[in-house]
Amino acid sequence: MAEKMTFQVDGTTQNMTSNLTANGHSITIDEPESMGGENKGPDPLSNMLASLAGCENVVANMVAKEMDFDLRGITFSVHGELDPRGLMGTADVRPYFQKVSIEAKLETDESEERIQELKEKTDARCPVYTTLEAAGVALSSDWKGVK
Repeated sequence: MAEKMTFQVDGTTQNMTSNLTANGHSITIDEPESMGGENKGPDPLSNMLASLAGCENVVANMVAKEMDFDLRGITFSVHGELDPRGLMGTADVRPYFQKVSIEAKLETDESEERIQELKEKTDARCPVYTTLEAAGVALSSDWKGVK
């Protein structure tokens, strides 16, 4: 059995602002002023969508190497929807994303078939994508090549 990977984030908070470190990198998470924060960083949910894009990119690059796929870059647009009533405490409304959509434009000369193969393998192996999937979030992922 392979050794397990571990991840850790540490930090302090003041009001809505979280000042965190991960692997020596600083991360500030906050809320906009309209939500009672000071807007010193992205909100937690936007940060989660950014983590999804970052994770998909890392896994896509790993898989591309395995497939001998010509991947020169990816432009992501990730959109999430949730019902704020769950966040505010309404009992039968879940407080996390109902839907998340990913649009990825790949800089490549590869065929549409190969792009879809890369997408499917990436989605299946991306820990952030599969965590959302396991939570029952409706996911849509649209990958296209651009030359």
